Amino acid sequence: MITAPVFAELDWLIHGFGLRDSTLPAEIRLAKQIHSSIVLDAGDCGKEGDALTSREPGVLVGVRTADCVPILVADPVTRAVAAVHAGWRGTAENIVAAALGKLGERFGVRPENVIAAIGPSIGPCCYEVGPEVAVRFGASGTGKAHVDLPHWNEVQLREAGVRTVWKSGECTFCAAQRFFSFRREREAAGRMVSFIGQRQK
Repeated sequence: MITAPVFAELDWLIHGFGLRDSTLPAEIRLAKQIHSSIVLDAGDCGKEGDALTSREPGVLVGVRTADCVPILVADPVTRAVAAVHAGWRGTAENIVAAALGKLGERFGVRPENVIAAIGPSIGPCCYEVGPEVAVRFGASGTGKAHVDLPHWNEVQLREAGVRTVWKSGECTFCAAQRFFSFRREREAAGRMVSFIGQRQK
């Protein structure tokens, strides 16, 4: 399990970015992920969406990934949290800004108070995309390009007002012993689970 050092001082928080062989806490709430920018509440787990929010002690929200970007956010002021699944479609639709907006709407979260952690995903070294995707990320649209999804999500977090952002920097495609990768393993790929929530009181 990978933990983000930016969360180290939040003793009320439990979180982790799962590896291939991680043992996970029980009862992580997950959405039915569809590569969207839909943000759900923890009580809506199982419905279609790609981010879940919570402020309830003992409730963990999570996302499944196997190359897409897992993003965990926490607000030390309100103790609200969110888990975000950002593939290229979610990134292009700025799902992290949607999640921050939902946290503000539901719990009064201010982006400048938020701490964000971006977990392992496919890196720009291995993520080559066609022109129809590349053009969504500033490429010319005339050929293939390498896209850095963690970078784009960090940019979107900072543009939304988040000041503290940590990135793992690990590539799921490169590190076959540690991570599942859909691009490497195709339909045989499993999924890592990343999760966050308040500890049970």
